[in-house]
Amino acid sequence: MFTGLVIETGELLSLERTGASARLTLRAPLTGPRAEIGDSVAVNGCCLTVTVRDGEKLSFDLLAETLRVTNLGDLAAGSRVNLEPALGAGAKLGGHFVQGHVDTTAEVLDFSPHGADFRLEVALPADFAQYVAHKGSIAVDGISLTVAEVRDTGAGSFVCWIIPHTRAVTNLAARKKGERVNLEFDLLAKYVERIVAKKRG
Repeated sequence: MFTGLVIETGELLSLERTGASARLTLRAPLTGPRAEIGDSVAVNGCCLTVTVRDGEKLSFDLLAETLRVTNLGDLAAGSRVNLEPALGAGAKLGGHFVQGHVDTTAEVLDFSPHGADFRLEVALPADFAQYVAHKGSIAVDGISLTVAEVRDTGAGSFVCWIIPHTRAVTNLAARKKGERVNLEFDLLAKYVERIVAKKRG
């Protein structure tokens, strides 16, 4: 379990593909020295298991399904990735409940400055539109954000407003229009949908 509060951005060192799978290695000055083999770490919001640790360097094995559903396969050496270790017992819950199970990826439609803040607009795939609500929570590349606007016309999208601090301490600092971001929708919304569907029968 995670909260969507990014601890640091790590630097991708390599993404070595072996058939349909891959091994991702990154440098994480804060997360790496404290991690243990077998620990869970959210990388761009995707829950991965530490398989190798060497000081600040961490390696993770990626399944074919992980590469298919997330944007991790888009990464190149030098890419910045959002990192969050799993939530510890008794730790503060400052964002929202995030599982690290990425639902889909979507295209950044706009990321532009507006005064001191930034407007982030992301495409909203129709199959997942029911999980997004005004003032609701969503994880974008593992960042817990509040939905400021849901645009249902046309292809559909949602808008979040980003404060300078969030942009500075996450990979949003380098995000550009047209890139793909990982999306994880609110867990509670999924349970409500299933419960209602079962009752309707």
